[in-house]
Amino acid sequence: MSAENKSSGPTSSQGTDQKERKRKESIVDLSRYLDKNIRVKFAGGREASGVLKGYDPLLNLVLDDTIEYLRDPDDPMKLTDDRRSLGLVVCRGTSVMLICPQDGMEQIPNPFVQQE
Repeated sequence: MSAENKSSGPTSSQGTDQKERKRKESIVDLSRYLDKNIRVKFAGGREASGVLKGYDPLLNLVLDDTIEYLRDPDDPMKLTDDRRSLGLVVCRGTSVMLICPQDGMEQIPNPFVQQE
């Protein structure tokens, strides 16, 4: 038997193609926000802000000096002025809905609600 007949596995070029297909790249580039304040909104309505210390392709985040913005108990969609300090936090990527930089962000009144 020759060496070619003994080989039952994929050739080396096929193996590298499979590795390249398996590697997932994140569509979000957070490297420019490292060591800067960001605000994160989560599934379920929670919001927090902190200094981005690390992330991975699945959008798991590590935030330092994290502050959680508490919601109104009567209206869960409305944020109050109350805040809670959390410190160093690891945020699960599956619950992250929105990430935005803290600087350059301002809160505006809702244009669809009649102002009192």
